[in-house]
Amino acid sequence: MVDFARFDARHYPTLGVREGYAAWAPTYEDTVVDLMDLRLLERLQIQWRAAGRVLDLACGTGRIGAWLRAKGVQRIDGVDLTPQMLAQARDKGVYEGLTVGDITDTGIPSDRYNLITQSLADEHLNDLGPLYAEAFRLARPGGGFVLVGYHPWFLMSGIPTHFDRAPGEPVAIESHVHLFSDHVRAALGAGWRLATLEEGVIDDAWVARKAKWDQYRDRPVSFAFVWLKP
Repeated sequence: MVDFARFDARHYPTLGVREGYAAWAPTYEDTVVDLMDLRLLERLQIQWRAAGRVLDLACGTGRIGAWLRAKGVQRIDGVDLTPQMLAQARDKGVYEGLTVGDITDTGIPSDRYNLITQSLADEHLNDLGPLYAEAFRLARPGGGFVLVGYHPWFLMSGIPTHFDRAPGEPVAIESHVHLFSDHVRAALGAGWRLATLEEGVIDDAWVARKAKWDQYRDRPVSFAFVWLKP
């Protein structure tokens, strides 16, 4: 893990994870860009409809759960730290169960899920080890773990996870830089085997959405790991 403070170019006021996402919840889905994570999920060679029982870690407002349901997944549970985000996930009506909890220590019984997903949350963890260990504990033998994250290159370019708490009042949420080697070390240490890695870059679609990001064209903004449990 590399300290994000070394790269912080904007120096926004920084909120803790629970406080930050509670404040962001009302506008989260208006500001998060599907190009960051959903487009990467579309690229993965996974038979979603046959996934069986799925756990959506850090499910937030339920964006990923809704996407999974549209792909034919019938049984989905969710865990998130922030009640305000979970309230929106509950309204989507796609989850069997929703739990307020820590994604590194969910309290859910072991060997329960065929597939586990986690999107755009790993940068808020100081240590990746507990996340990979908990996902491994929850997955059934032969199950998988799909982790989509904010690319460390973009964080190291000085741009933290952030939003406008009020018009003209940007704030950041506590972020940590994890290199891909940190992910591999934590995942292999937990027992996972790497199946694939995809990366998303800033392209025409991104620039059409965020014109200022043309300066980052062709540079990586997000990534997706797929891990398998033997």
